[in-house]
Amino acid sequence: MSEASGTDRASASEPGGDGVPGAQPPSVNGVSEASGTDRASGTEDVLDVRKLTVDFDGFKAVNGVDLTFLQGRLHFLIGPNGAGKTTLVDALTGLVRGSGEAVFRDRDLLTMKSHKIVRHGIGRTFQTATVFERLSVLQNLDIAAGVHRRTITSIFARGKVPERVEEALETIGLTSLAHRQAGILAHGQKQWLEVGMLLVQDAKVMFLDETVAGMSAAEREETGDLLKRIVADRTIVVIEHDMEFMRRYADFVTVMHSGAVLAEGTVAEIQADEHVQQVYLGTVTEVAARA
Repeated sequence: MSEASGTDRASASEPGGDGVPGAQPPSVNGVSEASGTDRASGTEDVLDVRKLTVDFDGFKAVNGVDLTFLQGRLHFLIGPNGAGKTTLVDALTGLVRGSGEAVFRDRDLLTMKSHKIVRHGIGRTFQTATVFERLSVLQNLDIAAGVHRRTITSIFARGKVPERVEEALETIGLTSLAHRQAGILAHGQKQWLEVGMLLVQDAKVMFLDETVAGMSAAEREETGDLLKRIVADRTIVVIEHDMEFMRRYADFVTVMHSGAVLAEGTVAEIQADEHVQQVYLGTVTEVAARA
């Protein structure tokens, strides 16, 4: 399961051309600029991180990081391997201990257990899709939605598909595959299912770890359009190495290096930053010298 909820963690392509499954999320290009407005409450959701440090026996994997994640903004977190990106998310989702402060809706995430962080509206995916492969798409979503139920009962025992599950199926474009075993979904479809599992949990902050890795160009486009469509009501943070995907879909970018924030800004600002070019992308001279 793709959520930090204590659940531990084969791709068959459907017809559709270019390795893209037949059932895809509808492409909706663009979304209005981040208004920071929660439509339900009329208030702004902000995850405010201050002086976040993760220390492994003296090695600071994350060192005094300050970050602000805003509702309605596709916030990309980039940097070389070992920069501290995933460790930072691990700390914010309760998988590793961190010091400092990370406040979301008046609660400090760094003081909470992982399952309580999930119930507080924070969700994540991992680099490898973590769906229940022997269960159907519908069952996967129903189990994920169970975080809001007081008792655990199967969808068959209840005899009714919850409205939030039906809505998620439509949003991720898998309605026609609701009864298909998750293990035989195409790679891109599994990633969309994970996003759907976060939607039914009503995650207001989503951390997505290399979601488009291994996808075809068409699948990456469908994924980017899906994220653009759902971001208005939540915060989405994407850990990514695909620079073309970042350039096309990011509203805001944070570059990490050696456990610290190296630079922040729009895509254009990050691309023009000399320190980013030297540390992360490499200068033209260095590239030419290695050729």
